[in-house]
Amino acid sequence: MSTNKIAVYSLPDLKNTTDDALPNYLTSLKFKQSHVLTDVRLALGYLAVAIAGATFYADYKLGWEATKGWTLWAVIVYFILNSALTVWIWRFERGKIFVGERNNTLLSIASSVTKHNPLYQIKVRYSEAKGGDWQTKDLSAPFTKWFDADGHFVAAPFQQWLASEIPVIGQADPQKNKATSPNANADGNSSTLAKVGAASLGPNGLEGLGSPESNDAAPSMTPRSKKKKRQA
Repeated sequence: MSTNKIAVYSLPDLKNTTDDALPNYLTSLKFKQSHVLTDVRLALGYLAVAIAGATFYADYKLGWEATKGWTLWAVIVYFILNSALTVWIWRFERGKIFVGERNNTLLSIASSVTKHNPLYQIKVRYSEAKGGDWQTKDLSAPFTKWFDADGHFVAAPFQQWLASEIPVIGQADPQKNKATSPNANADGNSSTLAKVGAASLGPNGLEGLGSPESNDAAPSMTPRSKKKKRQA
C-alpha cells in the first residue's frame, strides 16, 4: 500500500497516480519501455522555447529594427513547431502511458477517464511477435478496485487486474494472473458460501439472514401465539 494519500474525489489525481503505477509494474516484469513519444514531445517543446528565448534576447540586445526580419521567421518557425507538437500529442501519443516490449512481445497502453465517471479506462494493443498481428482490448474498472477509502493506492489488486485481463502481462506475471483466475474465485466463493450455509441453513431453509429488526421481532411472536391457544 502506498503511504501517499490523494483526494478520492479528484479524478485527475486518481488517474495520474494509476498512470504512474502502471509503467513501474510493467518494467518490474522486464518490459523495456520505449521513450520515443516522450522524447519527441520534449524536443519539439524545448526547441520552440529556445527559439522564443533567442528572439527575445536578440531583440533586447540589437533592437527591433535590426532583428525584425529574423523575428518574422522566428515567429513562423515557432508556430510550426507548436502545431507539430499539438498534432504529435493528439495524433500519435493519444494518451499513451506505456509503449514497450518483452521477449519480442510488443505492448502499448493508453489511458483515459470520462468526466464524472470514476472508471479507469485503458486501450491495450499488443502483438505477441514482432511483425505479427496486433490485438486490441478496451478495458475499464472502478478506481475503488485499487484505492482504499482513505485515498491510498493498493498495488496488488491493480496488478492482478492487469495480469488477468491482458494476456501478455498475465504470461509475464503468472502469479498475479493465477490469483484472479476463475477457479480461484470459484473456490473462494464456494468456501464462503459453505460457511454461510453452515451458519444459516436450518430445517426450513435459510434462517437468520433477515435484518436485525426482523430477527428481534421473531421471538416476540411465539409467546403471543401460545397465549392465544390457551385462551381458545
